[in-house]
Amino acid sequence: MFFTLAAILGHFIVGQASAFTHIVGGSHGWRVPENQTYFQEWAKPRTFGVGDRLVFPSRPCGNNVVMVSKEDFEACTQDKVFNMYYEGPTILNLTQVGDYYFYSGVGKHCEAGQKLHITVGDKEGFSGDHLPFKSFSTEDDATTAATSPVPSQLPNAKHSSATTIQDVEYATLSSAEVTLLQIACQEKGRLSQFWPGEA
Repeated sequence: MFFTLAAILGHFIVGQASAFTHIVGGSHGWRVPENQTYFQEWAKPRTFGVGDRLVFPSRPCGNNVVMVSKEDFEACTQDKVFNMYYEGPTILNLTQVGDYYFYSGVGKHCEAGQKLHITVGDKEGFSGDHLPFKSFSTEDDATTAATSPVPSQLPNAKHSSATTIQDVEYATLSSAEVTLLQIACQEKGRLSQFWPGEA
């Protein structure tokens, strides 16, 4: 069971050496959260970079991902929809710096907090997890780093536009990825790890 998950995630991560694969929602997955700020809290410590992949883990036809304008994102409306993805899991390649807005178009999921805003910068992607050890070699380095102002993780990104949004590409799964996902789905109990709450 662990081997299959490691093989799938390894394939995504090794696919692009300098790119980072972000699994939206982490272990929670892409489903209605317990609180309305869950996905923004998940995204806050992360750095999203050009070339990264954004994976919305969901079952095919079990959920969707709608890419919208900032106004639609805030109001959970669909006046300016840029793209809709129904075949889960949805994998998007982030190809341009900018702000991106996503939500679930199923029922009242958006109003319940199943929505995500990310800012893609020109830095390498990062999960936001801190190293479990000190990275300072001397006390002076630690003091200097602790007292220095911390620069913003991302540069000022331009706002979303139709051009920016269209530059996010839908990444199709290779036959090897599809096979790995099918094997994972066949294992008893696997669905709960890939698609929490939908097994």
